[in-house]
Amino acid sequence: MSKKILISVNTAWNLFNFRSGLIQALISLGYEVVAVAPKDDYSEGLELLGCRFVNIEIDNKGTNFQRDFLLLCRYIRLLIKEKPSICLFYTVKPNIYGSLASMFCKIPYLNNVSGLGAVFIKGGWLEKFISILYRLAFIKSSKVFFQNNEDLQLFSEKKIVKPNMVDILPGSGINLSKFKPLTANLNSDENNAFYFLLIARMLKDKGVIEYVNAAQILKASGFNVKCCLLGFLDVQNPAAINSTQMGNFVEQGFVHYLGKSDDVREHISRADCVVLPSYREGTPRSLLEAAAMAKPIITTNVIGCKNVVDDGVNGFLCEPKNAIDLAMKMKAMILLSNDERQIMGRNGRLKVEKEFDESIVIQKYLEIIDIKLKSRSV
Repeated sequence: MSKKILISVNTAWNLFNFRSGLIQALISLGYEVVAVAPKDDYSEGLELLGCRFVNIEIDNKGTNFQRDFLLLCRYIRLLIKEKPSICLFYTVKPNIYGSLASMFCKIPYLNNVSGLGAVFIKGGWLEKFISILYRLAFIKSSKVFFQNNEDLQLFSEKKIVKPNMVDILPGSGINLSKFKPLTANLNSDENNAFYFLLIARMLKDKGVIEYVNAAQILKASGFNVKCCLLGFLDVQNPAAINSTQMGNFVEQGFVHYLGKSDDVREHISRADCVVLPSYREGTPRSLLEAAAMAKPIITTNVIGCKNVVDDGVNGFLCEPKNAIDLAMKMKAMILLSNDERQIMGRNGRLKVEKEFDESIVIQKYLEIIDIKLKSRSV
């Protein structure tokens, strides 16, 4: 039997930034890895890791049933052609349509529910419909990984997954050698402003509006702050902040937009505090990266986010969708002494080392893959 593993996500950017460690570990063990995603600027980077990239068209915007049916057909054709030993799926549409295609082709597959997104935040008929699709897709899953207990419990209560098929992962894990504390803060703001940084796709669900409003509150109160945003604009998402909106925020003088970055470490190193006022997450990567680099963090007291912050220990928790409370927590961070913030940062690093090491994630995948492939060869 071949040792070919197909791994599919809704963007090559996601694969390259969040799954590189797993891909490299699989390749080092002799697996042929086929990375499947829509082609973008990061596709070539995946091939440089040693895997083979295959482009697949995915409509990430939402609910065109005809396009989704075509996606299912594309996955079926691809699986028939590639004949992988096992498939790994992440994000909503690969999880659903890749899994259904794997069932049709009788190929084992693993799933990772990294977060439930806007659909489960808003509820309604679409949530019910997506829940039905998930339930169908996960019938034959070898394992469904979740990134927090609340999402796992929700899927269990809705009878989308069976108790014997689920497990918890600490997000996508953090490479602790890559993300590590620096000896000095590189904040070089000429006005000695306190530097806040939000790293995320520019979506309303990430709390971008609340962050901008909190920056306005702090500046109006006389605080010398520099509030920056780093991440993709105009992404394919109904909740996206577009370039015109961002331009207006910047023009008003409340925030600075830094664009996107292939390596966020330099930006994190310049920050005094990293902020993510998200409405809901799986396990937020940007907060794990910041904590690994010993930066204090502020995030919302919601599913996913609160798993990364022990309130008052390595950062502060604020109320979701509440710019006033966010501004209060940002003010509290400013008023701490440098020593107190450094202690918070060290506490964050220790928490990531204990709970979110990338090796934990990779080892769980390798164990399940090994067990599944051995059972098929018997």
